[in-house]
Amino acid sequence: MSSPIEKELQDIANILRRDVLESTTEAGSGHPSSCLSCAEIISCLFFKEMSFDPNNADNPDNDEFILSKGHAAPILYSALSRAKCINNHIKTLRKISSPLEGHPLPSSLLPWIKIATGSLGQGLSIGVGMALASKLKNRKYKTYVLLGDSESTEGSIYEALQLGANYKLNNLIAILDVNRLGQTKETMLGHDVKSYSSRFQQFGWETISINGHNIQQILDALEKAKKSLKPVMIIAKTIKGKGVKFIEDKNGWHGKTLNSQELKKALKTIPLKEMPKINIKIPLQIITKENKKPASFTKYNLKEHVSTRQAYGNSLANLAKSDQNVLAIDAEVSNSTHSEEVKKKTPKQFIEAYIAEQNMIGMSLGLSKKGFNVFTSTFSAFLTRAHDQIRMSSLSNPNFTISGSHAGVSIGEDGASQMGLEDISLFRSLPKSIILYPSDAISTEKLVHLASITKGIKYIRTTRHKTPPIYPATEIFNLGDFKILKQSTQDKAVIIGAGITLHESIKAYEELKNKNIFTSVIDLYCIKPLDTRKLISFIKTHGNKVIVVEDHYKEGGIGEMISSELVNTEIKIKHLSVNQIPHSGTMEELLDKYQINSKAIIQAVKSL
Repeated sequence: MSSPIEKELQDIANILRRDVLESTTEAGSGHPSSCLSCAEIISCLFFKEMSFDPNNADNPDNDEFILSKGHAAPILYSALSRAKCINNHIKTLRKISSPLEGHPLPSSLLPWIKIATGSLGQGLSIGVGMALASKLKNRKYKTYVLLGDSESTEGSIYEALQLGANYKLNNLIAILDVNRLGQTKETMLGHDVKSYSSRFQQFGWETISINGHNIQQILDALEKAKKSLKPVMIIAKTIKGKGVKFIEDKNGWHGKTLNSQELKKALKTIPLKEMPKINIKIPLQIITKENKKPASFTKYNLKEHVSTRQAYGNSLANLAKSDQNVLAIDAEVSNSTHSEEVKKKTPKQFIEAYIAEQNMIGMSLGLSKKGFNVFTSTFSAFLTRAHDQIRMSSLSNPNFTISGSHAGVSIGEDGASQMGLEDISLFRSLPKSIILYPSDAISTEKLVHLASITKGIKYIRTTRHKTPPIYPATEIFNLGDFKILKQSTQDKAVIIGAGITLHESIKAYEELKNKNIFTSVIDLYCIKPLDTRKLISFIKTHGNKVIVVEDHYKEGGIGEMISSELVNTEIKIKHLSVNQIPHSGTMEELLDKYQINSKAIIQAVKSL
């Protein structure tokens, strides 16, 4: 015989089911069958297990919930509505005027949705970040992640499993909704709960297998999970479409809603109950003081050659010493990206993500959502592996910085697989992204500090080789601007460079000047955003011609960006970029071979 609380939670599960069916039929789209399989799980989590303040989504001691199977959004909205976290009516689902979108998306109108989900396989990585944040901040909240069985084939899931076990995140509880059916067919393991359990145990997690529709088993599993010394995976065997007999465990209903007649038939089989009055456990918010000091800058010898990757590490270490919320995360290349400088000086503010870039980005998002100022780094070439995680982060009102080192052919002998030549296009395509490209130690220091105080998803592109100083320590860098390094009243053209090509542009300027050919040189240190009106105005008054030179593929790079802005002008443009798959060689040989060195710039100026 069930207890009163079990009966109430079962009633709530059925209320959530009714909400889901009515809202998806009203919307004419959605994934009701995926919601129905996890109704009891959601009911137990939100109305018995989790501790949160319905009036304050930003209480830092709220338990966190991540719906990794984001297509089940309607049941999450229903739970938030029934818990009085939101006032939005569930029947506004998917309407253009409603914040209740088809898959969860953060907005100012929906503060309870902190991260975008819908591209599967990413929620557990974000959960790792949030759980790790709880440990780092000495808070007691737990992080719950609801996964779908279909997404458990994604490699990023197993990256997250490894790191969760490595950092002993016993405050991370994942629940796998094993409802057997994917979008088109049965999942790889179907209802083989034993195989799921064996897999997750091999990754160092404690597993608990249950009937995902049995309230008592769910509650017992959640209670046991809280006492574990390891991260926990609750493997819940469920039925897709549970509660609606004519779609239960039947293929062909994924992403399909009931019509009005089918809805009436379904609702007759789901008991209509009043919402029970359940007291949600509200955590006491613990106020902590943040220790911040003015950030310091490295004193560089103005004759010393320093790589921008080294300056990145120095600057980040200075930031970490001044602010305990600054974290450096690296994909096991910290001696190359130089984020190891943080590990040397403030080791508790360095997190090793190992060679698992997808998980690293998701974890960075999770940590940043819990108040950390995250700087995550690897080779720029390897960021393309995590493109989808970066894309989804950009939809999550993000606030963290990504550094990509070893950009371009200038890295030299390692060859094409190590050369980041697509990274600018990757980040340019993201909404509201910020792209910074320093050229010397001072500009790197200043741009790292600028990134630390600027909201959004930020990318800093650094290079491998040492470069001579350009700027004095007093130089100021603003978002959206550029630096005019050389100019005269006799200019025939404007040369635009950034990073390694800026130094080549300066060399070209000097050689051209010796031949009485005068040019301007611009450092495009901020690729996005950019004050293009100011740039065009300058070009028009300095020869009306421009040479853009970049250590990047043509597609999606700086040249294409500027070309698009010049369409309705009479400005002539010459674009120098890497136009073929590069080869190994020295930096000098490669800059020459792919015609992005000073010699090529001089030829381009003369051709214009």
